[in-house]
Amino acid sequence: MDYLIVLFKNKKRKKIINKFKTLERAKSFFDKKIQESDQVYFNKQVENAVHCEFDLGIVSEKDDNFESYFIKDSLGRQMRVDVDGNFKIIELRPYNVDEKIYDITQSKKISFNDFLKSYLSKKNVKLISRLNNKVVVQDDNLLNLFSFKNENESYRFLQGLNEYMIDNGRMDCIIVSDTSKAQKKYLYDTLSNMGVDKKLLYRTTTTFKERK
Repeated sequence: MDYLIVLFKNKKRKKIINKFKTLERAKSFFDKKIQESDQVYFNKQVENAVHCEFDLGIVSEKDDNFESYFIKDSLGRQMRVDVDGNFKIIELRPYNVDEKIYDITQSKKISFNDFLKSYLSKKNVKLISRLNNKVVVQDDNLLNLFSFKNENESYRFLQGLNEYMIDNGRMDCIIVSDTSKAQKKYLYDTLSNMGVDKKLLYRTTTTFKERK
């Protein structure tokens, strides 16, 4: 019998991550992934403009002892989790998928850890400000710009970053989630003088409408 490690999105199977011949090895891998998930400071909560929640499960073929698997949602309601095909759920846990950040300067998506390594060295004090659905990192006269799906996501990112700083005893960043009008004007002017399109700066979302 094979044991599958499956990622669920909104209680439906999204993809198979790994497969094992024994439950012991599957459980060891599963526990490691859950530990890694607990260290995610900025997890994915929006996909295709829809709020989403992820779970990680151990799944195997159904047998004579098969019982449906139920969990409680955020409102305390019992919800059955379904798996396609002839499978049953052995264990299911909430799972944090690491959300990507769009690095406008480099024109590519990066992870939270990439952001820390590339832009938040411990050498200087950095000012990190929110500008609509974007975040600006100021290190002396150097400015770098990052984009998020909407304004809530940029705010949530700074909350996670602040939590990371506290957990790791770092005091080299000043994080401003609610930017003043004067600071916003300064950032608009400075970034546009650097060649950044003002339409991009004033934009508040990059998320498409919900796909039907």
